[in-house]
Amino acid sequence: MFSTPTGRSGRTRRRTLSTWRRHPLAAVFVLIAMLFTTGGAYAALAPKSEDLQAASSTKIQEGKELFAIGCASCHGLGGEGQVREDGTVIGPSLIGVGAAAVDFQVGTGRMPMAAPGAQAQRKPVAYTDAQIEALAAYVASLAPGPELPEEQYLDVSEGNVARGGQLFRTNCAQCHNTTGQGGALSMGKFAPSLTGVEPKHMYEAMVTGPQAMPVFSDETLTPEDKQDIISFLKSVEEEPNPGGLGIGRVGPVAEGLWAWLIGIGLLIGTATWVVTRSSKS
Repeated sequence: MFSTPTGRSGRTRRRTLSTWRRHPLAAVFVLIAMLFTTGGAYAALAPKSEDLQAASSTKIQEGKELFAIGCASCHGLGGEGQVREDGTVIGPSLIGVGAAAVDFQVGTGRMPMAAPGAQAQRKPVAYTDAQIEALAAYVASLAPGPELPEEQYLDVSEGNVARGGQLFRTNCAQCHNTTGQGGALSMGKFAPSLTGVEPKHMYEAMVTGPQAMPVFSDETLTPEDKQDIISFLKSVEEEPNPGGLGIGRVGPVAEGLWAWLIGIGLLIGTATWVVTRSSKS
């Protein structure tokens, strides 16, 4: 049986391919080809650095404009702060406070302040999420500072609640109470209640130290430590009140005071009523 020219050329190509596959450098050539293909696809599809820089610059510019309208009257056009001639601070410098401080203060409604006072209080937020992000980007561009927390450390389901409780009682309970209900401080200031506070804002407060709160850097409390503390606070927030009323969840002092004022008061009132009726009869 005679082979056709087409059949011979096909067998020749197959033998050539088989020879190439058995060549010692065949794997190297395939790897190089894959690397070039992957690199080319990434270069074609990935966002260009110029585009990212342009988007970042646009956000910073937007934040600068918002800052000039809503913040510069107290903090200065460049975020350098303002002080009266008598030394009274109108608005502190924001250079170096970072994006985390802006996101906390503006995101909780503490800034802009409604009126000067000993401490900025939580209130309805005045800006949208996009505007807060732009403000944070502008202030972060002034100087390096604490950045926004990573999402992985805000997942309370991954935190160690028991360890978080120990860390909270050691570092935070003296101001915020053992269950995060807050408490009074000196000079008209106070430690706010942590009930209902978003995990992101709790984390940002720890790294920026707003108001009278100290700064807990990553050297003092690691990101995992902060995550455990937040997990503890959220677990306490979800606990029921077996007695019916939480009474501020401030511990036995409030419960004892309630017992004396209500319980003993009712007993004394009842005894007085019985004696009065007996004397009349």
